[in-house]
Amino acid sequence: MTERRSPSGAADPVDGLLVVDKPSGWTSHDVVGRVRRLAGTRKVGHAGTLDPMATGVLVLGVNRATRLLTYLVGADKEYTATVRLGQATVTDDAEGDVTDAPGAPDVDPGALDDAVAALRGPIEQVPSSVSAIKVDGKRSYARVRGGEEVELPARPVTIHRLDVLAQRTTTAQDGTAVTDLDVVVGCSSGTYVRALARDLGAALGTGGHLTALRRTWVGPFALDGAADLETLGAAHAEGKPVRLLSMTEACRAAFTVRELSEREATAVRYGQRVDATGRPGPVAALAPDGHVVALLEDRGAQARPVLVLDPA
Repeated sequence: MTERRSPSGAADPVDGLLVVDKPSGWTSHDVVGRVRRLAGTRKVGHAGTLDPMATGVLVLGVNRATRLLTYLVGADKEYTATVRLGQATVTDDAEGDVTDAPGAPDVDPGALDDAVAALRGPIEQVPSSVSAIKVDGKRSYARVRGGEEVELPARPVTIHRLDVLAQRTTTAQDGTAVTDLDVVVGCSSGTYVRALARDLGAALGTGGHLTALRRTWVGPFALDGAADLETLGAAHAEGKPVRLLSMTEACRAAFTVRELSEREATAVRYGQRVDATGRPGPVAALAPDGHVVALLEDRGAQARPVLVLDPA
């Protein structure tokens, strides 16, 4: 793999993943722009948008590692969040105007347990109308801001975990008595946590929206390995390069591993098939020296390279 030398003499990959702790108020595109400047390259992308209000894990690919992002977008994710019961907003989160405020000063524990349980497992979820989903080539949120009424179709998602960690009664800024729930959500890709807040409120006969959202995991990548943008900026000012997870480190973390023989590694580098891995793909194929060559997916009795990272 191509490497560069930092001022200390240590080798740093120029292709790799960067896990960032996105601050509140930044769009995912803002973070991409900042990392482009810090890494000195235009080739930076991300594996799944976070709303400006949200904070937490944002996985970025730099240079050739942008090709890995397609295979990381579908990873399961985990969040901590605060759901406010008693108010609904146009965006299903605290950034939107309040559209209804019936209040929720008293939430029956049994009803809450039942409503939460009904949202676990495989469900059909209607995304927020101000999501980035395209409708006839135009983002849904753009249509809503233009005055249109948008109803998006439900889509299947899976809620692996939805647990209430804390509950408290408080008063909203407009004087409405509300109940705030601190929750943890583990879910499949494509889940809208603010839609869960909306649907939880509806199930309890009131409004619901998010007041806080923090992504703690994307697949194997967690907050404890995430970089702070201010720290990255300070290091850059001192002439230090952005430290990336190499392609091999990233693939070892994110995928099941298959060790190749020298003959198989050569075949895969040329895009040729090898014996099936016998595992659900994609699978990271490693050369005998331990570095990643490609991602493989089984097709019957053989595995074919779906992404060659170290071509002949």
